[in-house]
Amino acid sequence: MTFEFYGLLAQFQQQQPGGGHGIGIGYWLIIGASFLLSMAVSGTLKRRFAEYSQIPMRMTGAQVAEAMLRQNGINDVQVISVPGHLTDHYNPANKTVNLSEPVYHANSVAAAAVAAHECGHAVQHQQAYAWLGFRSAMVPVVNIASTLQQYLMLFAFGGLAFFKSPMMLMIWAGAFVVTALFAVVTLPVEFDASRRALVWLEKSGVANQMEHKTAKNALFWAAMTYVSAAIGAIAQAAYLVMMLLGQRDNRG
Repeated sequence: MTFEFYGLLAQFQQQQPGGGHGIGIGYWLIIGASFLLSMAVSGTLKRRFAEYSQIPMRMTGAQVAEAMLRQNGINDVQVISVPGHLTDHYNPANKTVNLSEPVYHANSVAAAAVAAHECGHAVQHQQAYAWLGFRSAMVPVVNIASTLQQYLMLFAFGGLAFFKSPMMLMIWAGAFVVTALFAVVTLPVEFDASRRALVWLEKSGVANQMEHKTAKNALFWAAMTYVSAAIGAIAQAAYLVMMLLGQRDNRG
């Protein structure tokens, strides 16, 4: 079904004005669909976290993080507070669990779930989890590819429409392939961190059955943001690759 879909998109592109030398409406349909999916998932995530932030627990996010690190034998990772909302992340470079201010100070199910998830990444780092190492190694290349995408889009349009050259499109598509691969590699890292968080919350007794179920739902919707991002990145990369293949077939 997936290959048939992109095959139809490629055929549709060839029917657009410019004979395949411009970006067709199919690309904008993918952009629009990806945006709507991302907005829907993000909206649901915000509603869930707002709801679960009202369910109290006996420990703050910072305390949950400290306890999980300590019980996993991790003593060289610092838990710090950072400004912003949903800016939580683990930094393997300086070994810090960075919790947004609402998560760091709050004693709610939402805060506990987020804090435990970020500590899940610290546990991955300690245990040399392969997917985390792969993702970290890709970061410098992905940063370059992401920056290039912003500028290459204009050059791709110009190169195709005016110079009838696919070179700019090839570079642009390559940048999208890199970011799509990064999005895919991110999925097992995030799902595994959530799994580790939920297992610890249950076994440590920090969360009771009701709180564990709620935390699981919160982490599920957080993970869905990465899934929607991966879907959008794969769709855009596949479409651009199909365009290149279509141009190659036309030249043949």
